[in-house]
Amino acid sequence: MSDHSHLIRFLKKQRALSLCASNGDDLWCANCFYVLDETRMAFWLMTEPDTRHGMLMQAQPRIAGTVNGQPKTVLLIKGVQYSGRIQQLTGEREVQARHAYQKRYPIARKVQAPLWEIMLDELKMTDNALGFGKKILWQRDKSGES
Repeated sequence: MSDHSHLIRFLKKQRALSLCASNGDDLWCANCFYVLDETRMAFWLMTEPDTRHGMLMQAQPRIAGTVNGQPKTVLLIKGVQYSGRIQQLTGEREVQARHAYQKRYPIARKVQAPLWEIMLDELKMTDNALGFGKKILWQRDKSGES
């Protein structure tokens, strides 16, 4: 199994991410449910644009955050740090993302909040189960391909 597939499998199992947005001296973090779009190496999430983090990420689309489990011991720590750019989805990609999001979170059918895409630029996974302090790195190449 490649390190990349290990990272993808972990991200597909998790459900929530932290999203940290800033603009100037103002910064805020939020927790959001997400779906991983493995083909584009992107997260899809649902949130209102008038939230504090929504307003910040519209003003400055560079964001960062984490995805982690809840291990009972330090030896089992697994988590991902990420950075990327966020944008509100429209058109066919919005339809595709909404379908995937509602399939994973059926309650979302009752909510009409916009869907957003975080195009991931960089991921760093720590997985102590593979060896204490083991890191798996992924970075989008300069052409924008994953």
